[in-house]
Amino acid sequence: MPKKPAADVVTLVDVAKVAGVSRATVSRVVNGNASVAPSLREAVERAVAATGYTPNLAARSLVTRTTGSIALAVSDMSAGQIFADPFFGRVVSGVTQAVRPRGVQLVLTIVDDEPSRRQLINFLRQGHVDGVVLVSTHSDDPLPAALAEAKVPAVLFARPSEPLPISFVELDQRAGVFLAVDHLVGLGRRRIATASGPLDTPAGRERLAAFRERLAHHGLTEAGCVEGDFTQAGGAAAMRELLATAPDTDAVFVASDLMALGAVAVLHRSGIAIPDRVAVVGFDDSSAALSCDPPLTTVRQAVESMAAQTAELLLEQIAAPEVTLQSRVFQPTLVVRESA
Repeated sequence: MPKKPAADVVTLVDVAKVAGVSRATVSRVVNGNASVAPSLREAVERAVAATGYTPNLAARSLVTRTTGSIALAVSDMSAGQIFADPFFGRVVSGVTQAVRPRGVQLVLTIVDDEPSRRQLINFLRQGHVDGVVLVSTHSDDPLPAALAEAKVPAVLFARPSEPLPISFVELDQRAGVFLAVDHLVGLGRRRIATASGPLDTPAGRERLAAFRERLAHHGLTEAGCVEGDFTQAGGAAAMRELLATAPDTDAVFVASDLMALGAVAVLHRSGIAIPDRVAVVGFDDSSAALSCDPPLTTVRQAVESMAAQTAELLLEQIAAPEVTLQSRVFQPTLVVRESA
């Protein structure tokens, strides 16, 4: 690849020369236009990184009538919960990877009550940001419907709990749980319990329903079920209750890696060998999976790629508001380590 131009200010023409494309193609990429072929987009993004090109946001705003910024909103969670869970760090990383090459700024906002919901909607309507990627965890969250009603550019990370005219990116939760259950059954485990996610969240309900469905497919019923809250402390509490109510459990499907981290600690303190006595499978393949001792077998969801896709869909909406609503469904994989 040619070297970075010697001039102090890198221009679209400089980037075009490095990428081997026209100036117009570079302009379309940095302005988030969806009409550029993926191979050309990748070439331009590499050239932007190589040259250190920085878009002139003021000039671009005059031409495109956009601000060059989007919001990443996390709904119905406290700041403490967000920064304690590695899942959200992966979302931020994925969105950032998608918007940074285009010179788009990311504004992180926490929406945890009605005033903050109204503030976000007004922020969008007044054009302070061009659109929003929303991470919404609870089924009764009114924000997805409010965004759809406001007709502002928005993409959800996860399917909305009710049908809405809004784009979204999601994981095939059912397929992921099937992988976990099939693996445990394949190991010869028959007394399989679960520490579920919170049942007021779509993910919590879907994973529990899929767990029970797949056990029935194998002619089994659950050894026990305790609801957790997707936190390490919640996983520990759920595991203590399972040991008290279902002491013959020989495997546990835990609905998140962070919960599994707490569950594994309780098993260790109880003198229960993993996986010899109890096998453990988590969900997410986050950093918590590698922090477990032994390292956690888990269902991987490609959070960074999913988050990047939400940002891509949002930028397409902003560049071409007439684009029809879209959804993307990612498939999970099973990562086998030492816990099962």
